[in-house]
Amino acid sequence: MSKIAKYTDEDFAKMRESAKVVAVTLAEVAKVIKPGVPLTYIDQIGEQCIRDHHATPACKGYMGYPAALCLSVNDVVVHGIPYPNLYLRDGDIISVDCVALLNGYHGDFCYTFEVGEVDPETHLLLERTKESLYKAIEVAKEGHTFSEIGTTIEQYVAQFDYSVPTEFTGHGIGIGMHEEPSIPNYSVRRFDSLSRTKIEKGMSFCIEPMVKIGKGQFKTRFKSRIDKDEWTARTPDNKPAAHYEHQLIVTEKGTEIISSYKLLGEVIGTEELY
Repeated sequence: MSKIAKYTDEDFAKMRESAKVVAVTLAEVAKVIKPGVPLTYIDQIGEQCIRDHHATPACKGYMGYPAALCLSVNDVVVHGIPYPNLYLRDGDIISVDCVALLNGYHGDFCYTFEVGEVDPETHLLLERTKESLYKAIEVAKEGHTFSEIGTTIEQYVAQFDYSVPTEFTGHGIGIGMHEEPSIPNYSVRRFDSLSRTKIEKGMSFCIEPMVKIGKGQFKTRFKSRIDKDEWTARTPDNKPAAHYEHQLIVTEKGTEIISSYKLLGEVIGTEELY
């Protein structure tokens, strides 16, 4: 593992501003998520909102990714591309992953939305995936190890016979969109570097559980199927997956969640704490 970046209070102030752009963007996107809406329109709304706030959609062009947002519907785990022929349908779920670059710093988080009337099993998947995120945040404190984050997520979702992907992880963030460390959503070996690496003041990172209904090839874990576009990652059994992400910084006062679901909660009529 490469050295983990440490940031100052001045850096954190800029990250908070980037995170605000993402929060506003997700709230704007939430207004148009309904059956019949094309994914390209959702992406256009997101990109325009980011640019209206003098920021750059960091996903667009990143390693060739063609859109401003990652829009992952139903069995798409992550990195879904908003193709022109894709429309939302009643009963779908869609994960909106947004990254904004402002004044040299990144804001990055994700929320999974229900489209119309979702079946009870899928609704529970969303609620439990979000809960796994908050449980992980509870252990993401100075002095704890990064490995505790993945262990917490995996142990929580396993009781519902859910599973998590092996390829996609949380990550450090700041000047770079993806920095060290990579933070798996599952337990790592006892002598893995993450099991020895402690969370310290000055660190900035994202926790992002991706969880699917049903056991995976490795009971609580699965390997995604990647489409020919080399981006779209699907569950191996076509069962739905949810994805939630928060961005955290570690200050003298402790771990702070700088991302927020509150604005979009006001749009979709749910009470969101962060």
